[in-house]
Amino acid sequence: MIKDTKATLHENYCQKQKDLYDWYYQKTKDLSYPIYSSYDIRDSGFKVSNVDANVYPAGFNNICPVDKETSGDLFASYLKRHYGENAKRIMLVTEEHTGNPFYWENVLAIKKLLEAAGRKVLIAIPREFTDPLQVTSATGVEVSIVSAYENSAAVREFQPDLILSNNDFSNPYEEWATQLTLPVNPPRELGWYQRKKSRYFKFYNQLVEEFSGLVGIDPFLLTVETEVFENFDMADEASLKALALKVDAMLARLQEQYDKRGITEKPFVFVKNNAGTYGLAVIRVGSGAEVLDWNYKSRKKMKAAKGGRDVEEVIIQEGIPSRVQAEGATAEPVIYMVGCELAGGFLRTHAEKNSSESLNSPGAVYKR
Repeated sequence: MIKDTKATLHENYCQKQKDLYDWYYQKTKDLSYPIYSSYDIRDSGFKVSNVDANVYPAGFNNICPVDKETSGDLFASYLKRHYGENAKRIMLVTEEHTGNPFYWENVLAIKKLLEAAGRKVLIAIPREFTDPLQVTSATGVEVSIVSAYENSAAVREFQPDLILSNNDFSNPYEEWATQLTLPVNPPRELGWYQRKKSRYFKFYNQLVEEFSGLVGIDPFLLTVETEVFENFDMADEASLKALALKVDAMLARLQEQYDKRGITEKPFVFVKNNAGTYGLAVIRVGSGAEVLDWNYKSRKKMKAAKGGRDVEEVIIQEGIPSRVQAEGATAEPVIYMVGCELAGGFLRTHAEKNSSESLNSPGAVYKR
């Protein structure tokens, strides 16, 4: 079945190539793309789909060296197309992970790519302070960080033309935002303080439906069913019972889809924070009963959101097992974009997780 599906997809794509190019052009001609983004992909053999998207990716250090060699040119092309000659000096606004040495490897990788694009870079965080902070990356490189407030001495001296943000704005930093005069890319308004996974997957699945109609394939091959569950309260048994009913309803729908296509695997879903990041508040469940039986550890996990925020809304998302492996460990591809151009990627692997579990968790290893 998998082989026949791939052959049909390839054949139909070749036949409809001009129509697809025209469709893509009409969809994208008036869009402004964030300067970068990343996407987690799951391939089960019977379907492949994007299961998470990040507008402020934090793993540029993990993409392979060959891709890094060309990514500097992609940054240069993007900046010239969107800002002309007006973005020579860039303030890179980062997370406040002063204790996470691997995050600073990502920051250094972005800085190096921007410098390869002919830009000067200042690293800053959206807090007010006087003296520069010093942190050390995982490979021992010292990183100097200044205040991103425009009236700070370092910013006045540097005179940036553009702010490139690698802070995902789980915290809205409203006080910092009120004093901004510089353009910010990606915009702060795409931050997790108001962005929702459910909105993204709504539009993703709509695009899949259109694409599948043009190519003449079953949209099931590329969609990922996603349903929002509002007013989630981990401490309220009535809320958990309502969530359990929704989980069972989605599993029944998936089972029907599986039966229709001769898929013998048992469906499962993920319950995820609708405004979550870093793999926090993500739990795999195979039935509504599992939700009702969540133990202390699971309940604590579903309360964990970046910055100590409460999880108030979740999505129930179709689980896609991963058949991809790297050196015997379960893996999933992660692709990185600069604008709408592919910059590279890597495999996220986890030796302690099986093919149906989330790999974006402590213990993950990134392979080229």
